[in-house]
Amino acid sequence: MGREDKATWKSNYFVKLIQLLEDYPKCFIVGADNVGSKQMQQIRISLRGTAVVLMGKNTMMRKAIKGHLERNAALEKLLPHIKALGEQSEGPQRVPEQLPPLPVVIPAQNTGLGPEKTSFFQALSIPTKISKGTIEIINDVHILKPGDKVGASEATLLNMLNISPFSYGLMVEQVYDSGTIFAPQILDIKPEDLRATFMAGVANLASVCLSIGYPTTASAPHSIANGFKNLLALAAVTDVEFKQATTIKEFIKDPSKFAAAAAPAAAAAPSAAAPAAKKEEKKEESEEEDDDMGFGLFD
Repeated sequence: MGREDKATWKSNYFVKLIQLLEDYPKCFIVGADNVGSKQMQQIRISLRGTAVVLMGKNTMMRKAIKGHLERNAALEKLLPHIKALGEQSEGPQRVPEQLPPLPVVIPAQNTGLGPEKTSFFQALSIPTKISKGTIEIINDVHILKPGDKVGASEATLLNMLNISPFSYGLMVEQVYDSGTIFAPQILDIKPEDLRATFMAGVANLASVCLSIGYPTTASAPHSIANGFKNLLALAAVTDVEFKQATTIKEFIKDPSKFAAAAAPAAAAAPSAAAPAAKKEEKKEESEEEDDDMGFGLFD
């Protein structure tokens, strides 16, 4: 059976893409940089029955979507994001000039390499020493950060140490959901984040309502608390009596009760300050010892 001609293939591709857009109201726009064909096959198999992966040239995808806008105008929101169609797998850094997606740190370790490779590490400013006839990296070394281009030396070193610091795969860049498009980070929002944002809004609303004197559910508790404080202040300087003001009146009549209430806090303060004083004393002693050691043996 002969292979279909290019025009027929394009026509079938357009039909397939439009059919998928009709069948699936939700989709991911993904990046697939550095993903090999074998890995793509594995991704397709793992998603079988759950999702469909469709790839193609940007121009073809854009043309197919533009031709379908009359039936579904919301698809126009996809067009600005179709640039390059990114499951995850680790792989060695083989190609220089790539931009690392993550910072790369070489941990302190015995490399197992012979002393003849010392100059290679020196060229990359990596501190080493010879231990039992092999090169040992003394400290952790940050050799790349996101945005740095991977040079030939860095790529060779990572392969030499059998370090695979990067993960490549289908990386979700945008999410399309029934006419709405948004960044995938929105899906990472937790209930705690929503609750914190909501409570911050409630606090702002309460502040505004208190300022303009407009009672609402958010501001009413604060208004009641402020009113109660005013009543306590009034009772404290007059003969007005009510149950909630009894305690404050007793304190005003007998100031010694203030001292009794403050005593536990005052007792706790010296105990907290004692360790700090001991620490300062030790520090002074160590400084004196350092001063004594300032003289040379032959002075």
